[in-house]
Amino acid sequence: MDKFILAIDQSTSGTKALVVDKLGQIVARSGEHHRQHYPAPGWVEHDPLEIYENVKKTARQALRAAGLEPDGLAAISITNQRETAVMWDRTTGQPVCPAIVWQCQRTADVCSALQSAGHEPGIRARTGLMLDPYFSATKWSWMLEHTAKAKELHAEGRLLAGTIDSWIVWKLTRGKVHATDYTNASRTSLFNIHSLDWDESLCRLFGVPRETLPEVRSSDDGFGFTEDEELFAARIPITGVIGDSQAALFGQLCLEPGMAKATYGTGTSVLMNVGDRPVASGNGLVTAVAWGIGGKVTYALEAIIRVSGDCINWVRDHLGLFDSIEEMERLLAEAPDSEGVYLVPAFVGLGAPYWDSKARAAIVGMNRRTGKAHIIRAALESIAYQVCEAAELMRSESGIALKKLHADGGASDNAILMQFQADMLDTPVAKSQVAELSALGSVYLAGLGIGFWRSIEDIAQQPRVYIRYEPAIEQEKRERLYDGWKRAIASVRRNAT
Repeated sequence: MDKFILAIDQSTSGTKALVVDKLGQIVARSGEHHRQHYPAPGWVEHDPLEIYENVKKTARQALRAAGLEPDGLAAISITNQRETAVMWDRTTGQPVCPAIVWQCQRTADVCSALQSAGHEPGIRARTGLMLDPYFSATKWSWMLEHTAKAKELHAEGRLLAGTIDSWIVWKLTRGKVHATDYTNASRTSLFNIHSLDWDESLCRLFGVPRETLPEVRSSDDGFGFTEDEELFAARIPITGVIGDSQAALFGQLCLEPGMAKATYGTGTSVLMNVGDRPVASGNGLVTAVAWGIGGKVTYALEAIIRVSGDCINWVRDHLGLFDSIEEMERLLAEAPDSEGVYLVPAFVGLGAPYWDSKARAAIVGMNRRTGKAHIIRAALESIAYQVCEAAELMRSESGIALKKLHADGGASDNAILMQFQADMLDTPVAKSQVAELSALGSVYLAGLGIGFWRSIEDIAQQPRVYIRYEPAIEQEKRERLYDGWKRAIASVRRNAT
């Protein structure tokens, strides 16, 4: 009997493949980074073909590391960076242009024009989202307007549009399946979260032809079989397709309303389960589909932070302040306090609660004593401050007090960050010992879909280990530090006007 599921975890910075057994244990993994392209200020692009080649490469490597043949797999699951938009030729499988990444701000003026025309309330009512270049619709609109190939293919009936999950599914199935799941569809600004279908009026408003969009399915539904012989000769079922942040919520087993998690990646998503009815959001929060199982949908409130872990990469790669994680930790130990230095990582504007696409990054509060260790610490602390703002907003909007924050993602491995997060939230933080919660969430959904596990209760009985961080600073210090952050935020928003 098949005993393993292969998870494809396609994130903003790279692709991982993980082999997971029936106990929920990761028995092998492989990873590859892909290039980040910044063709203009505020623009971010990826190469869809490079991403797909890395999917195949990491999948083969993970199977070899596990000592498995493809026919030992029960299924392949997919979790992915959300909102990143792709358009391609259904005949050749070639993208019409680079993928436009969720961080990209090139359509900010389009969103502003739609806001000025009074369209935002209607969009929010149907999609749960505000008007912002973060989401996919205006990215596809831009491709259609600025890419001659996209116009030509649409006229010929050969154009397809999708997010990264549907691109991978289409490539894996050699064009037999053009489908996405509820979670990814709900991040496009074209999907009605009440009727659970593409919204014709929104497709017309954004100028995205509905016929180019994928079929929308439950996260645990079947998405075809692998047909790419460069990957595997065996045909493996594809199921458990879900956006990465929602996958982490499911992987954390935040199954009851009020349970919340933060995934610390390139950006950070703070997500709270709100049950089987969408909660109207505002003030920088969005309403999202948390997952769909058997056609039944669970909803969530989400606060989106555009730049968090990527800020650490910027300090390393562009400022050259450290070369390795070990060096960073040594420098942090030398500077136990940022000494009033704040780094606001608004490289592509600010997300929740501001949604200010014109804000720009800054380092404030420096003095003659400021050294690279203080700037590194300020970069790390900026992640925690942004999560605090998000959690504060969720409490006020939902009326639910946050009793504990589940944490996952790469940056959650940093004990200094997790302790500072607990201190600033004044709330315990439970950091999963399994960093790959997004991959695990997709595996759980895949396993439920194919009967690998009989029920969620079977999954909940698996052993789970957390590191718990308790608040350890005084209220006066917490308030002083947070006030400083608020002043730093105010300064970058003033400069943007």
